[in-house]
Amino acid sequence: MTDLENHIQNTALIDTHEHMSQEPVFVNEGPDILQSVFDHYTVGDLVSAGANAEAIKALNDRVNPDIRARFEGVRAAWERSQFTGYGEGARWTAKHLFGIDEISGAALEAAAPKARALHKPGERLRLLRDVAHLDHAQIDDFQFTTLPDRSGPEFFLYDVSWLGWACGNVYPDEILTETGIEVNDLASLRRGFEANFAKYAPVAIALKTQHAYQRTLLWRKREDADAERVLLKLLCKEMISDEQRLCFGDWCIARGVELAAHHNLPVKIHTGYYAGNNHMRMDRIRAAHLCDLLLEHPQAKFVLMHTAYPYGDEIVALAKHFPNVYADMCWAWSIDPFSSATFMRQMIHAAPSHKLFLFGGDSFWPHAAVAYAWQARRGLNRALQAEVDAGDLSEAQAMRLATQFMAGNQRDCFDIDGTRAAIQRALTQG
Repeated sequence: MTDLENHIQNTALIDTHEHMSQEPVFVNEGPDILQSVFDHYTVGDLVSAGANAEAIKALNDRVNPDIRARFEGVRAAWERSQFTGYGEGARWTAKHLFGIDEISGAALEAAAPKARALHKPGERLRLLRDVAHLDHAQIDDFQFTTLPDRSGPEFFLYDVSWLGWACGNVYPDEILTETGIEVNDLASLRRGFEANFAKYAPVAIALKTQHAYQRTLLWRKREDADAERVLLKLLCKEMISDEQRLCFGDWCIARGVELAAHHNLPVKIHTGYYAGNNHMRMDRIRAAHLCDLLLEHPQAKFVLMHTAYPYGDEIVALAKHFPNVYADMCWAWSIDPFSSATFMRQMIHAAPSHKLFLFGGDSFWPHAAVAYAWQARRGLNRALQAEVDAGDLSEAQAMRLATQFMAGNQRDCFDIDGTRAAIQRALTQG
């Protein structure tokens, strides 16, 4: 093992993006051996490799104890997809968490008790903190509110979700419940947003939206009067056009960005590739669609996620050009490990070194996050060693960059210590 590889293996990694299910869900409804090995991303590759809906449903049917039969339905698809990035993660999970050298129905059946044994309080934290060697995990659980996670309050840090608002939906009942403000016009909606941020932003780590799954990333500045006309229709439950919904969504995105900046929360935005199958619109997902938003809000920190795969060059250019744009490689290593290594090397030679974040597993269960963290470390070593071998970096320089990409840059961008202190105050106060 080189000094560089040893340094990467022994440096705590900050995980900037998960959708991790909380402790009670993991303990009571956690994945069985098949769901642990074949996480939802791996299932996407199984579908692309020919597995039909019935076989996927059976694979995920944790109530059915017939492990061999459930695996047999996807075995051919697994053989075709085992060497993808997701497949690499599945093979690592099988080997290192469950002792399976070669995935088969019999081996999975024999390992089933090991998966069940993990469904205990504290195991979720142990896997992420001690096995994956994470400093902490930042989690988007799709909630407009953020509350301390008592199973690991300093470890599990949560995003405020802005997804529904960014998509042009309205949630007056939620605003009323959380803030006591009745939304009946644009002014009251603004007050509701402000009150919710005042309440929850101190214990949040970021604002997050993945609206590219439901609409274009292309953003336009909208006038209050136009947004209010749409809002009043929505409050009356009237039908609106797609363009009207985009108008209201764009207005809400801008208000979220403004409030996030005011509360020192970076704004995380999904760019690029879709999870799942048969619903991706390539024209929606380009990071370059965000230029007007970046220009309009220079005071905000924007964290553009997933390398905008397959449009990585656009993220590199945006991070190089805009002082307030950061590139987050969360999920990217499992989507395409080799293009991710190339992306990292592009970033090293094109953008300031504080702009890159290495890892986020983007997963629901800890098993996958552990595997994807290993994958990111491996990819980081592969990319930096190539730079050393080419003579473009010394090993000492590569080690310093590794430290930055793994944790240092994230500490500079996110107010991790402030968020943890606010969480402790909230727990102390009740």
